[in-house]
Amino acid sequence: MISNKYLFILLAGTGLLVSCKQKTAPAQAPAERVIPVSTVQVGEEPVANTVNYPGTVVALNQTELRAEVNGYVTNIFVADGATVSRGQRLYEIDHIRYKAAKDQAKANLEIAEANLDKIRRDLDRYKKLDEKQAIAKQILDYAETDFNNARAQVAAARANLVTAETNLARSVITAPFNGTLGISQVRQGALVSAGSTLMNTISSTNPIAVDFMVNERDLQAFVELQKKGNSAKDSILSLELPGGNIYSRYGKVTTIDRAVDQTSGTIAVRASFDNPEGLLRVGMNVNARITNRSATPEMVIPYKAVMEQLGESFVYIVTDSNTVQTQKVKLGIKVEDKIVVKEGLTLGTTIVSEGIVNLRPGDKITVQNNAQNAR
Repeated sequence: MISNKYLFILLAGTGLLVSCKQKTAPAQAPAERVIPVSTVQVGEEPVANTVNYPGTVVALNQTELRAEVNGYVTNIFVADGATVSRGQRLYEIDHIRYKAAKDQAKANLEIAEANLDKIRRDLDRYKKLDEKQAIAKQILDYAETDFNNARAQVAAARANLVTAETNLARSVITAPFNGTLGISQVRQGALVSAGSTLMNTISSTNPIAVDFMVNERDLQAFVELQKKGNSAKDSILSLELPGGNIYSRYGKVTTIDRAVDQTSGTIAVRASFDNPEGLLRVGMNVNARITNRSATPEMVIPYKAVMEQLGESFVYIVTDSNTVQTQKVKLGIKVEDKIVVKEGLTLGTTIVSEGIVNLRPGDKITVQNNAQNAR
């Protein structure tokens, strides 16, 4: 019991001694904040601003191929999806039957012309006899009537021949222009009807077009782009394909629609592109990209150096004492990972490009990766 009592007194005394030392020890000053950052100097460079317009690939020339005569498909001369030339034979419909009809119409015309020639000679003889009053007047009248009838029969036979020749020509469907066929809607042996049966669709593929809608506020820019054509140096029209790849050929604005849609405030624009490899297909969804290059260099900074507060933009500038202060800036267009500065900075000013999250005005910094400028 005695030993426990002495142990308690000893521990209490030790605690009191430690407490006294803690109260009398002087307080240490807080460590100074030194924040590691990366900096850049404000530079300038030509700026290329790209605006995307969703568009659709369309054919400059496209038409449906329909049967122009009745009958059975007796020949298909090309494969589905083939590239064809103007005038190339594609389908044949009962060609032998229509050729026979044409030959018959031609023979009927020859018979009618021979009959007309005979009646003409008879009429000439009757006229000479009538001059000598050696024939009854009634016979001459009958001869003239026969001549007129024979002449009308010749005209009718000639019209029948034209119809037969037209049907014969239409029994073979040819390509109306250079282009690419779709998948055939009929097969050999199918019965088709004139004017109603769709055989196939052909569309031109090189060049090819892209249609897209632009806001009426941008209309003047596209009018100027159409006037300049391929000679435009400050504006380039390109395509972004499905999957994000950029098409290798530039385009030109060929057509601007006649009127603005009053509901949406947009207007249709058509641009044409060379398409020798056939990469652009009708109906494909693409982005028409208009890249505008500034005529003079612009002051730019990294976009990640900008802070947004209450609708205003700020950056941290580095002072001579290696501390930072906020600077309000007025920004222009964003170009990839950079942004144009219109007001608030001067060329050569050093700003913080990385590490701004941990900064407060007045903080001291240490530069870890100092870049010479913002380019």
